[in-house]
Amino acid sequence: MLSKERAASDAPAQERRQARPTALGAMLGEELPLIHFREELDEMQSRLLEMAGLVESAIHQSVAALVQRDEQAAKEVLWKEALINQKDIEIDEYATRLLALYQPMARDMRFLTAVIKINGDLERMGDLAVNITQRALSLMRDPPVKPLIDIPQMASLAEDMVRKSLDALVKRDEDLARSVLISDDEVDRLRDAVYKELVAFMQEQSTTIPRAVDLMFIAHNLERIADHATNIAEDVLFLVKGIDVRHHAEMREQSIFSK
Repeated sequence: MLSKERAASDAPAQERRQARPTALGAMLGEELPLIHFREELDEMQSRLLEMAGLVESAIHQSVAALVQRDEQAAKEVLWKEALINQKDIEIDEYATRLLALYQPMARDMRFLTAVIKINGDLERMGDLAVNITQRALSLMRDPPVKPLIDIPQMASLAEDMVRKSLDALVKRDEDLARSVLISDDEVDRLRDAVYKELVAFMQEQSTTIPRAVDLMFIAHNLERIADHATNIAEDVLFLVKGIDVRHHAEMREQSIFSK
């Protein structure tokens, strides 16, 4: 809008605005839905990040329940599960409504698609945190099989991957997203080391088998959390660059175009 001073000295322009109110109204009518759509996208991202915070907390507390044998931390994880599930449903419905109402294209369409997929990954992480917690509660009843070294290291790396993948989403940071993909191999290496060590314990002492199996499942769940963080990072890369890096699709495309 023109300032009062400019409006007073710009009579011809003022006359044009008065002569064509319908055209101005049409312009505003086209802009307002777009502004509202942007506000809705911001609100949806805020909801997604709120859910992400709950999931990050649940993962951390599930590991604390294991390492510190903390029953209260375990209860917190179980309490948060219902809240995470509720937010999963709300975000899914919100995104679906925006898709139907605004029928977005290009980058906005990629964003909504990414949100739906990331929402699913976060919900699964919440379930995996519950799985870890249930195993931790089982392990609290008996003496430890061994000092926990690799599993806490796995947990720390997986948590870092989750945090970085979400930061990459907020910042639309390609390099940060790619760093998550690289970290996944280290989590897999630690999982294999845990499996190998626990199998050796079970072979030497059959009485450790139930507890060792619990720890193997915990390592598996942490590895799956890392996989879901990787999925989020891949979705961020698709959102930012429009490239699909799942199953090394990006490398296949480069190979095709280089021929």
